[in-house]
Amino acid sequence: MSIDPTLLDDLEWRGLVAHSTDRDALRAALVEGSVRYYVGFDPTAPSLHMGNLLQIVTAMRLQRAGHTPFVLVGGSTGMIGDPRDSGERTLNTLETVAEWVERIRHQVEPFLSFEGENAATMVNNLDWTAGVSAIDFLRDIGKHFPVNRMLARDVVRNRLDDGISYTEFSYILLQSMDYLHLHREHGVSLQLGGSDQWGNITGGVELVRRADGERVHAFVTPLVTRADGTKYGKSEGGALWLDPEMLSPYAFYQFWLNVEDEKVGELLRLFTFLDRARIEELEAAHAEKPFLRAGQKALAEEVTTLVHGAQETARIQAASAALFGGGDMAELSPDTLGAALRETGVLRLESAGGLPSVVDLLVETGLAKSKGDARRTVGEGGAYLNNVRVEDPDRVPGADDLLGGTWLVLRKGKKSFKGVEVV
Repeated sequence: MSIDPTLLDDLEWRGLVAHSTDRDALRAALVEGSVRYYVGFDPTAPSLHMGNLLQIVTAMRLQRAGHTPFVLVGGSTGMIGDPRDSGERTLNTLETVAEWVERIRHQVEPFLSFEGENAATMVNNLDWTAGVSAIDFLRDIGKHFPVNRMLARDVVRNRLDDGISYTEFSYILLQSMDYLHLHREHGVSLQLGGSDQWGNITGGVELVRRADGERVHAFVTPLVTRADGTKYGKSEGGALWLDPEMLSPYAFYQFWLNVEDEKVGELLRLFTFLDRARIEELEAAHAEKPFLRAGQKALAEEVTTLVHGAQETARIQAASAALFGGGDMAELSPDTLGAALRETGVLRLESAGGLPSVVDLLVETGLAKSKGDARRTVGEGGAYLNNVRVEDPDRVPGADDLLGGTWLVLRKGKKSFKGVEVV
């Protein structure tokens, strides 16, 4: 596979290089031939999230440019956990970590190619750390880490007053050992990660230099934040998980569709494979008519397609259009419709004894303040059941109205809608 000499320029234009080791040396290495690089994921949860996705997408960019990825899932580092400012982590059981390792392996695999000249390789650091004795670890790894340098790390310094365990204090040694092992065994000479990992990553660079006298490279991507500086990655229900069982694809799509205007261009650069001309075109269109949300729509479509596939994205878009009166709800899958409605809040009713009238449902779902308000809405032509205008305020939905045998969708006007789940 030919090497793309413009890779680093593209990474820099996209804002993907927050820090790096010697930039000129890194550029030269990326132009000379296929660089073996690695990115690591610790199994500290059963799914990857938005922050991990940035690393996956960056790894994909390098592979598409001709370089050779090694994906590390931390079966050993995941048992320890990288120290955080917020305090000591709760250690997960060995069984839990092993289960999460497998889940993450399967999650990452579809994003990279494991065939061809620069095929990806999946590795688990438990394979080379499990058999290392404490004496060997201290002599071969610990000897190269001055304690004063370790104490100077921000996260360690911030935790000194409240206390930090020797376990978390030593995490940098374990992660650095990964770089040394991959360099010796596989010729890996570049590590990438998030900016919060810069200290750990440069620890690995330094270990390779001290132990083997060789020069290797590293760069980290920026921390992605909202316009007000707070961290992204949190939706209304928690983290922005990639696992569809932990966060519905519909909710995932809506997250990207609703990002702030100020962040659209940045996120298009970071998370999509759209080229520079297309991104600048979208930015110009967004600047001219932000209310059309062209940038957000492209962002949501690109990232959701990347993570959940084109077919699922099309279903989500159809559901979004139908909920606002732009399609036939009967054609939607019950799962997609249910996921969409749950994002707005759902009224659950028992089917035994029959269903309330449309007027009662408008009140019970909160779309109307009172029965009088509901009747006025119907009389003015602003009430809809499954996208069909309601003419009779006393109409009672029947079994034939249940979408997928379960759902009713009530809408007031153009934008206000609620779901009713009949069980």
